[in-house]
Amino acid sequence: MRNDWLITFRSITFAQRGERLLGRMGITAAIQRTPKALAERGCSYSLRIRENDGADAVEILRKYQLPFLKIYILENDDAQEQIL
Repeated sequence: MRNDWLITFRSITFAQRGERLLGRMGITAAIQRTPKALAERGCSYSLRIRENDGADAVEILRKYQLPFLKIYILENDDAQEQIL
């Protein structure tokens, strides 16, 4: 079972910046719309990251001060909010 991470952003612009930043650091991230059940304020965008890269991705985003909203761990496509 694989537990991907979903990091939400308030806009596609921030998600794109995050995708580029993580890519430069060797972490693959895929942009997707945040599922409606997880979006707090209308539509938002997320980066989906493999389980093994999740903690490193969050550390990089924080280090480079790229603001994100929340972090979810997807367990069998059910999202569990994670506070790090």
